[in-house]
Amino acid sequence: MFNFIQQLKDSESVQKLLGSSLTRNGLLVGVLFIFTGIAMGLVNPLPEVEPETAESLVRDLILPGQNKILVGETRGSAAAVDADSAAGEQANTADMATDPNEGWDVVRIESGQTLDAIFRTRGYSISLLHEIIKLNKETKNLPRLRLGQELLFRDKPDGSFSQLRVELGETRFITVSLDEVGLSVADIYRQVDRRQEHATGVIHNSLFVAGKEAGLSDNMVMKLANIFGWDIDFVLDIRKGDSFSVIYEKLYRDGEFLRDGDIYAATFVNQGEVFRAIRFTSGDGFSYFTPEGRNMKKSFLRAPLNFSYISSNFNPKRYHPVLKRVKAHRGIDYRAPRGTPVFSAGDGKVIRSAYSKYNGNHVFIQHANNIVTKYLHFTKRKVKTGQRVRQGQTIGTVGSTGLASGAHLHYEFVVNGVHRNPRTVKLPKADPLPAAESPEFKRVAEPLLVQLNQLDQVQALARNLKDGNISSE
Repeated sequence: MFNFIQQLKDSESVQKLLGSSLTRNGLLVGVLFIFTGIAMGLVNPLPEVEPETAESLVRDLILPGQNKILVGETRGSAAAVDADSAAGEQANTADMATDPNEGWDVVRIESGQTLDAIFRTRGYSISLLHEIIKLNKETKNLPRLRLGQELLFRDKPDGSFSQLRVELGETRFITVSLDEVGLSVADIYRQVDRRQEHATGVIHNSLFVAGKEAGLSDNMVMKLANIFGWDIDFVLDIRKGDSFSVIYEKLYRDGEFLRDGDIYAATFVNQGEVFRAIRFTSGDGFSYFTPEGRNMKKSFLRAPLNFSYISSNFNPKRYHPVLKRVKAHRGIDYRAPRGTPVFSAGDGKVIRSAYSKYNGNHVFIQHANNIVTKYLHFTKRKVKTGQRVRQGQTIGTVGSTGLASGAHLHYEFVVNGVHRNPRTVKLPKADPLPAAESPEFKRVAEPLLVQLNQLDQVQALARNLKDGNISSE
């Protein structure tokens, strides 16, 4: 019993959730964890899986409750690495066991630098550069340098060129070598590991502050908000005391943190209402679904842009600030900086993309079920009349063209010819998963829901301890 409680005290993940109250109330917390059935490993880490062979380029990791993911794949792309074909590629992962830059001169590209100038500075001949560029399609693109890109060089003892290494992505780079035979190119694949992490937080000031306190990056907080963005308005609906739990992945390369990955599952409690999302790959790619198997993605975005605030609500009797008279305001004005991208609220066809005296640059889109959305006062229009658009596609940028007192988007939602309040109109529900995919979704969702329940219980316990609802006596 004492060892179990001591482990709880020493657990970094638990201390992060419970804070200093864990040490003061170690015995109480230990007993509560036993009775609630929450074992020490709140979320089981990814199992350690070794490559089947030393030459293997890809490792199969079975994430808890997830479909199989090939390490090294490009998510959402048909270019995912195939385990069978990858084994035949040239590779030398053994070279990457230590510091991948050891023994190389690293040149980080600065503004105005060219590959030609870099070769001259290092004392290499320009004819060598031309020969390298002609080797294959990969080397042909080498002169197209990106700001901040790294080129790695290795010289022979006499200072002449020996090797050039260029990264082509997170999992692959090429090495150009010069020996007595001549120039050659090799593809090198680097091991990328995906590790499962978890975090919980309570909002006191803002979602971003709560996310940072929970150890999440701003990018991960944005991913979390995007998942629940069809149900929650993260500008207007968030309240103090709202909370979240998230299970996600971090990517590591050569043993060092590379970047955040995907969210596997998450809970968000907004004004007492609980929303849950599970990541699942169906026939159309991955998306997020409710525990009942209904897509979190709705037919329409609640707001078609990232806005600063609402400057004018839907109001049939609004006093117009420019015309100085009562004129119905049949939409919502979203104040945002000039140039802010505006997205199509749903899939549809552009039925008007034009300029007028009052609307300025504007776009109208026809959707299914006799729904039309209207977007006014753009600085620039990004689509043309007759063009088909997808939900989330940029159709223009915020401006103040036409009859507008400042940079904003005027947005209207029209159903069967009748204007509705975009913020309160009942949006069509997303279709559920096909019945044939339900068993697989259930297999994926169940273990993730168990882990979310554990995180939610720990968070509730921590809150009760902090609020004094559980005595330490």
